[in-house]
Amino acid sequence: MKSKAYARIGLAMKAGKLVSGEDTCMKAIKKGKGKLVIIASDSTSNTCKRFNNMCKHRNIPCIEWGTKEELGKSIGKHYRAVVCVIDESFAQVIMEKLSGGEA
Repeated sequence: MKSKAYARIGLAMKAGKLVSGEDTCMKAIKKGKGKLVIIASDSTSNTCKRFNNMCKHRNIPCIEWGTKEELGKSIGKHYRAVVCVIDESFAQVIMEKLSGGEA
């Protein structure tokens, strides 16, 4: 399931439905565009806390999953601590893959 989730994350990036990096994700969340936030499990506790609080306040699903290296690799970038899906359909499919569903 892990590889399928990464494939969907990469597809969302190619489709322009995902932003990455802390600053860019923050802006997307503040503008109300964020539909799903994925934080690398090996991110700093400060990063995790900041994004978890921001997402909770705005009722956006926030998942700690993968590593910085794996997240970055899945979107064709270097290490990424945070990615934000800005499309509802992609967000639902990725959440299903992360939870082990067959979408």
